[in-house]
Amino acid sequence: MLTNPFEDESAHYLVLVNEENQHSLWPASIDVPDGWRTAFGAADRASCLEYVETNWTDIRPASLIAAMAGDRG
Repeated sequence: MLTNPFEDESAHYLVLVNEENQHSLWPASIDVPDGWRTAFGAADRASCLEYVETNWTDIRPASLIAAMAGDRG
């Protein structure tokens, strides 16, 4: 049985971030897609999840955060 590469507890992962500061757990064995950069890893799944929980504290897209900040001024 094949394991889903996005849910393999024994695999190594990357944490990717896009221009909107959205984070994604990504298998290290798969090429990073256009529009994303590596922010952390390669590391075990638990370490990558911990990184996401620690560093992606505001899940709103960066453009929404900027628009809302502009509304305050």
